[in-house]
Amino acid sequence: MANDLLRGKKGIIFGALDQNSIAWKVAEKAHAEGAQFVLTNAPVALRMGELNKLAEATNSEVIPADATSMEDLENLFTKSMEILGGPVDFVLHSIGMSPNVRKNRHYTDLNYDFFHKTLDISAMSFHRVLQTAMKLDAVKEWGSVLALTYIAAQRAFPDYNDMSDAKALLESITRTFGYQYGAKKNVRINTISQSPTPTTAGTGVKGFDAFMKYADEMSPLGNASAEDCANYCISMFSDLTKMVTMQNLFHDGGFSFTGVSEAVMAKFEQE
Repeated sequence: MANDLLRGKKGIIFGALDQNSIAWKVAEKAHAEGAQFVLTNAPVALRMGELNKLAEATNSEVIPADATSMEDLENLFTKSMEILGGPVDFVLHSIGMSPNVRKNRHYTDLNYDFFHKTLDISAMSFHRVLQTAMKLDAVKEWGSVLALTYIAAQRAFPDYNDMSDAKALLESITRTFGYQYGAKKNVRINTISQSPTPTTAGTGVKGFDAFMKYADEMSPLGNASAEDCANYCISMFSDLTKMVTMQNLFHDGGFSFTGVSEAVMAKFEQE
């Protein structure tokens, strides 16, 4: 049930591709909570996905933008402010892609041109977004910027490949830019570290189904769904969390702080 948590707030949501996308769920929740926003994704993703359906359902406009292009980002923020009537209150960065993962390159045998693309698309794009927003004064005071991350930034998950390095960089940018943006504009910047979620990007990781089952049995509350993650994002966009910044917030049913679960131990005891 909606509570008008975002009534009167305006934003930009990056990365919705289809109904499995966390960004898609965030857009639906933000609309239900009274927000107005612009939807954006890379031109190639717009051709692959169904973003126009989401735009129609949420009464939103779509502005194509490659998040690795400063020109595209400047155009995005400028046009968004024209459409929405001024600076925005929130931004969601839900962007990640690894050519090495897609091409099944092992972490010990990376293609470095691919590696550069992984870092640029999945992490440096966040710095580009923040830098552009600050230069254009495109986020209101006490605004909230979120990026989605994963615990592989802190711990070794072999098949997550170079995306682990990208997420570590993403979280570092959150802290470093979070200090700068907070000190100058009172804008807060955080990452949400979500459970393994069956999105288009997530299911592209080798062994994803097996690991999702493992994470579910390791987590005392089970895996957090995309819809639950969207609810958390809404709370972070709201005024209820205005003093939270520079944080990596685990949203994973307790997985991140569980050494071992009884369910997992039981499987080994059966052997």
